[in-house]
Amino acid sequence: MASTETTAKVTKSDDLAGLEAGLDALDAVQSHRTPVREVLLKKVLPPLTAVALVIVVWQVLVWGKVTDEGSLPAPSAVWTSVLDLWLQGSLLEIVWTSISRGLLGFLLALAIGTPLGLLVARVKFVRAAIGPILSGLQSLPSVAWVPPAVIWLGLNNQMMYAVILLGAVPSIANGLVSGVDQVPPLFLRAGRTMGATGLRGTWHIVMPAALPGYVAGLKQGWAFSWRSLMAAEIIASSPDLGLGLGQLLENGRNNSDMPGVFLAIILILIVGIAIDLLIFSPLERAVLRGRGLLVRS
Repeated sequence: MASTETTAKVTKSDDLAGLEAGLDALDAVQSHRTPVREVLLKKVLPPLTAVALVIVVWQVLVWGKVTDEGSLPAPSAVWTSVLDLWLQGSLLEIVWTSISRGLLGFLLALAIGTPLGLLVARVKFVRAAIGPILSGLQSLPSVAWVPPAVIWLGLNNQMMYAVILLGAVPSIANGLVSGVDQVPPLFLRAGRTMGATGLRGTWHIVMPAALPGYVAGLKQGWAFSWRSLMAAEIIASSPDLGLGLGQLLENGRNNSDMPGVFLAIILILIVGIAIDLLIFSPLERAVLRGRGLLVRS
């Protein structure tokens, strides 16, 4: 009998030791620096291949004369437009004019949308009153705000920022509301037990737990900021506003300069992708990695 109990204890001890070893193995994630060649093959080569394929198809359509050259310029004509702006010294200035407006407008939207989202998420009366309005504003096309903004504020940078705010704030606020709604109630009760209430609870419990939804709202907020800015620059063109990418696109249309139109479209696309890759994708990976959902390679 004693021998049986001893054997059972030894078996149980071995099982616990095996379980602990397995958990330790899961925690000890092997991390290593990815070789440069592997990074180039997996992350750089695929988008470059896609871009090359688009250019090839584009050139084939031009050679096949699917439409006249005035409607579909050759890639070489667009490249000539790039060189012309570069030699004039205005290419970087045009791009920076729009980027600086977009980033500043987004930061203003972030400063307004974050507390607004917390207020809507945490106060039932405010959610009932403002929540449907935020959802409606998010679905409203940003271009609809340009005419009233011009009437209210005139043709100036304040008008641009107003259009950006009206387009981006609802997305940021709704993203944070969605993130807060997904916070497990257990976290909130545990925080209250440890004395994390009010602003301390919001800062130490609610915001960290709501980060995935919040970051998703930030990405969408930037997309709306950039789209709103382009709509404002296209419609509200003025020499006093300087030349941005939206004005470059509109000038190409007015002058029937299709290479210039295509160049503006490509630059708008490149800037949007670059901001996402340089800012929001690393932020999203950091949040996922902090929750054990993404392994550092």
